Amino acid sequence: GSFLLGKWLHIPLSTVPLCSAVVDVAIQDYVADVASELIYQNKSHIFREVLFAFPLGPHMAIYSFQACSKDAKVQAMLRDKAQQLQEATEDWENLSLKEYLQEQSQYPGEVFVCSLGTLSAGKEMVVTLRYVQELSREPDGAARFVLPPTLHPHTQRYGEAFALLRATFLLAAWNCLTSKLPYSLLLTASLHSPRGVANVQANFSLTPLIYTAQDCSTAQVSLAGSPPSQHDLELLVYFGEPTAVSVVVEKGDPGAPPGSLLGDLLVLVTLAPSIPEAVPGQRQSGEFIFLLDITFLEHAQVPLQSWDQDGDSLLFLLKSLPLGCYFNIYCYEKTSVGIYPQSVEYTQDNLMEALRLISFTSSSLGDTSLLGSLRSIYKTPRPCGHARQLFIFMDGLPPDKEAIAAEVCHHQNSHRCFFFCFSEDCAALATTLASETRGEATYVSSNSRMIVVVLMYLKQALKPAAEGISLSWTLPHGLDVEVLGGIPQSIFQGQHSLLYAQIHGQAQDTTVVKGVMTLQYSLDGQNISHTIEFPLCPQGDGR
Repeated sequence: GSFLLGKWLHIPLSTVPLCSAVVDVAIQDYVADVASELIYQNKSHIFREVLFAFPLGPHMAIYSFQACSKDAKVQAMLRDKAQQLQEATEDWENLSLKEYLQEQSQYPGEVFVCSLGTLSAGKEMVVTLRYVQELSREPDGAARFVLPPTLHPHTQRYGEAFALLRATFLLAAWNCLTSKLPYSLLLTASLHSPRGVANVQANFSLTPLIYTAQDCSTAQVSLAGSPPSQHDLELLVYFGEPTAVSVVVEKGDPGAPPGSLLGDLLVLVTLAPSIPEAVPGQRQSGEFIFLLDITFLEHAQVPLQSWDQDGDSLLFLLKSLPLGCYFNIYCYEKTSVGIYPQSVEYTQDNLMEALRLISFTSSSLGDTSLLGSLRSIYKTPRPCGHARQLFIFMDGLPPDKEAIAAEVCHHQNSHRCFFFCFSEDCAALATTLASETRGEATYVSSNSRMIVVVLMYLKQALKPAAEGISLSWTLPHGLDVEVLGGIPQSIFQGQHSLLYAQIHGQAQDTTVVKGVMTLQYSLDGQNISHTIEFPLCPQGDGR
């Protein structure tokens, strides 16, 4: 992302270089709130029409944007209903540019683009950008934050940002033979967690960690010296002893209408149940559904002993499932129904029958696309106590990708998706949907890598999970709560889930200053519950 100079499709594109960046990051458990001020200068001798482009990473949303110059000011509007930024005046001429930038971006998500008018020669443009983002959880429990390349452009990113603009980006940036960045960066981070902040690690120099609360629940750290010029800035934040559930409450905006998403109290719930390792030899649960495209059906038209590397990998995956689980196979592009009406228990006889049925799968009428198979799966009830996981093999980008994305996201709390992509054009879609369902996706570039990926995903899929997750709330009379986006049916070992809840109404008894939430789930047939209190009158910094 950067300023792009020139009218799209009319004159060549180039860039306005970044002069300085001030970035303030506030991390609460596994959510980051980033406020940045970026100053750009048009160092050419003529005025230009300018655009600002910002690729959105996974689980990221911009909530404030403003750009000011001597000649103009652009303020973006945050619309509650659409939950997205819209320009005050839409510029439809930029739609083709936005689609192009999204295709060229290394991120699978959206690209925020805003037209900023003209920038005179030698003049500056000050951009204020604020966004929130859910952070990934490392295997050791750390929250991982990466500063986007728009806020820290460096030699690697200028070459990768947008392929067709590589030459102009490099020319407009700096001589890459030198290691000094052509702009200044001031980066500060405030850290907060009810569990306490234990430690911070980074791939760049940091000031010493300073605690700002006696219970070590808040701390601050900053960039020390000059930032590196060769790689992204990455922070790993370690919190105190993990708990099954934690709660952070945020005040509503006093200027927003009462009862609106922005005006009400919002509750961030982090669910991270402690799940022990599975006992060796114990019967394992799980429902494993395989969706195969036409490529694999062609492999299955010959005896199983003759399957090539891809077929061998699938056969290995099927034969490695544990006793006690359930499975089914869908051969989309030929039929939208499974080889069994619903998942069956995994036994040697059922597996051999399934492999035989794959070879005789015939084309059927109706919707035989991946979307049709997904809809058929979502209509089929899963076996009680068995977490549903889909293994999807894709050999190209489906024409109905938007409908597929909507269908998967609508059911994201009911399953995980693991994608095996054999063409680059479907990798971005697979990555996005895997992220939404807390699964994984990979582009398989060679046959030799297939077995490695299969082993890795199978290991993740066989991890034990907490099942039947539910939340109950105790609030003063006059208040009720709505969980936004639903509750996941399962949480697997090593994973966490972030939930958001909106508190509506007005408390009749203002002396009650706390609410109570109880988490319940089942683990290995045992019912477990955790109860936590949270404030109803939180103190906030106005962000």
